[in-house]
Amino acid sequence: MNRDAALVQARVLDRMPRRSRLHGVPVGIKDVIDTFDYPTQYNSPIYDDYQPKADAACVALLRRAGCVILGKTVTTEFANIQPAQTRNPWNLEHTPGGSSSGSAAAVADRMVPLSLGTQTAGSTIRPASYCGTFAIKPSFGSVSRTGVKPLAESLDTIGLFARSPDDLEAATEILTGRLPAASVDGPPRVGFCRTANWDKLDHAMQGALVAFTQSLERAGATVKDVEIATLDQLSADHSTIMGFESARALAWESAAFPDKLSPALFQRLQAGWAVSRDQYDAVRSNAGRGREALRELFQTFDFLVTPSASGAAPLLATTGDSLFNRAWTLLGNPCLALPLKRAPNGLPLGVQLVGALENDMALIAWAKWARARHGADGSGMQDL
Repeated sequence: MNRDAALVQARVLDRMPRRSRLHGVPVGIKDVIDTFDYPTQYNSPIYDDYQPKADAACVALLRRAGCVILGKTVTTEFANIQPAQTRNPWNLEHTPGGSSSGSAAAVADRMVPLSLGTQTAGSTIRPASYCGTFAIKPSFGSVSRTGVKPLAESLDTIGLFARSPDDLEAATEILTGRLPAASVDGPPRVGFCRTANWDKLDHAMQGALVAFTQSLERAGATVKDVEIATLDQLSADHSTIMGFESARALAWESAAFPDKLSPALFQRLQAGWAVSRDQYDAVRSNAGRGREALRELFQTFDFLVTPSASGAAPLLATTGDSLFNRAWTLLGNPCLALPLKRAPNGLPLGVQLVGALENDMALIAWAKWARARHGADGSGMQDL
């Protein structure tokens, strides 16, 4: 953060007509996203003091809307798996998640009301759940990735963290050009997708999800269990695609500076080189069929409720498991993290809402509806 530069931005904006609902709002930017006035270093010594010449498109749009770019937030190494130095503000011995570690923690710790992250596997939704913030991974391709360091070109998506669904809505409007949805009166048709990995959730997360769906039913929603048989396969396919694409996206770094990559990332990239083009093409075809099946499902449901993570944030040795995020990222649907309550150890728990492709604003509107009703009878959803 450059305090003087931020004050200069703010004073200039004070003298200008209001440009958007977020005029004058400070924003943190994940350090895989280019900024002309701050270094972009990807949490890698390869790029120490690297200074881009221009803003990424998403940053330029925020500035155009009158936002103050307050500084860069910590990412894991190249937005991959190596844990970063950021800690969870609820308990410093626990991870904030990754790869958008700093973006989630900064919003949770009240450093900024809004931040940009990215998601290639679970890097927005999972950290939001761990840190108790709202977040959205928009529909794939709806936010320009120009000026963002690629990791997997068919998966990378700009994500947003905020303190409220209203802030998510305002920022999503700026970045996508989509207008907010008309207010929803409900009651919604909700699919409860526990997934085949329900037994891998801890008891606190299971209880929080069940209590959430029950509160929606009490508010008039129709809730039905949904099984999507291909989710496990799609999650495995995601790993194959990410491996193939990330090895190639970081081909120069791994060839020129192998000693400057963490052992974990270097090994993951080597595994990606072992994926053949035939394997890659086959699993991408599977994903296409999965998108068509999900499109049909959303003729029946307004949104799905599904786990955001297996439980509360684990200790610092890991950024957590993206098991409950990968398939949805591959399918490209908008996903929204909604804080629910605290686990017995005091750390936040959240739920993941999944909407129909390109219906991001409707998903945010349903999140507002759900938030207004969950906890009205004492079942949870306190402000974390």
